[in-house]
Amino acid sequence: MKIAVVILNWNGKKLLEQFLPSIIKFSKNADIYIADNASTDKSISFVKKKFPVINIISNPENGGYAKGYNDALKKIDAPLYALVNSDVEVTENWLQPILQEFKNNPKTAIVQPKILDYKNKDKFEYAGAAGGYLDLLGYPYCRGRIFNVLEKDKGQYNDTSLINWASGACFFIKSEIYHQLNGFDEDYFAHQEEIDLCWRASNLGYDIKYVGTSTIYHIGGATLDESNSYKTFLNFRNSLYSLVKNLPSNKVFVFVLLRMILDAIAGFRFILQGRLSHMIAIIKSHFSFYGNLRKMLSKRTFKHNNLKYYNTTSIVWSHFILNVSKSKKLEN
Repeated sequence: MKIAVVILNWNGKKLLEQFLPSIIKFSKNADIYIADNASTDKSISFVKKKFPVINIISNPENGGYAKGYNDALKKIDAPLYALVNSDVEVTENWLQPILQEFKNNPKTAIVQPKILDYKNKDKFEYAGAAGGYLDLLGYPYCRGRIFNVLEKDKGQYNDTSLINWASGACFFIKSEIYHQLNGFDEDYFAHQEEIDLCWRASNLGYDIKYVGTSTIYHIGGATLDESNSYKTFLNFRNSLYSLVKNLPSNKVFVFVLLRMILDAIAGFRFILQGRLSHMIAIIKSHFSFYGNLRKMLSKRTFKHNNLKYYNTTSIVWSHFILNVSKSKKLEN
């Protein structure tokens, strides 16, 4: 099955210099693309000179993760896309288990490999770990990572399993389904647009899978690190967007209200931590959400109330009150 490995780039010369060699070495049967978001550094001239085998797609502007990929993928003809962050190191045979999953299971639309921390390679990485899940109120968490607690990889998640969402750090998707869903929602700009896309795919009956026999290493935070309040703004606002767009119709308004109350509590927690800019970011995220609420409601296409979209009732309660820090305890 033909696969296109597509790396979104914005002023990432150092990352490309560091990580492209592993992708080229271990992706011999794939076509490799750089989708460039109007970089102003010398990253593209560097790639053309150092790695002439790589295809370059030049986007006219930096539209973020969502628009950047949407624009680029319109120009790529392949049955499978592998969307890979520029700060990812891949391993030998990383593609084979993924391709086998798509071949064996026609309902599988999206796949994520095991994502480990490049800086601490025996631990799972924050952005995806061993596959993403949602709780009843739409809070995301991962096997191998609950909030900021990261597990060591001891082979406990070397399985293949159904998940709620796959990480955008390394995101495999059938191209026909990507275009059927009109790609990522560009109103997100960046962060959690992959959760929304996976949720929309699940609402149409497709499967999202984690394949633990494929491994990649991710730096994480190379674009926006955790201390950046703009990342807080995007995460809180975009999570509310996803609820409005994708929750069952009998839950959407009550659950959004509950989430907003919990967001307020999170804001007070930031104040206690001395992180005032993050509290302000939450307030701004809510005002942005209000301003776009009608638009998000217009994007709802899911009307059913009987599909289960979550894997635990409350990850907040489980972690902060019951002190659950390993996701396997949520499965018991």
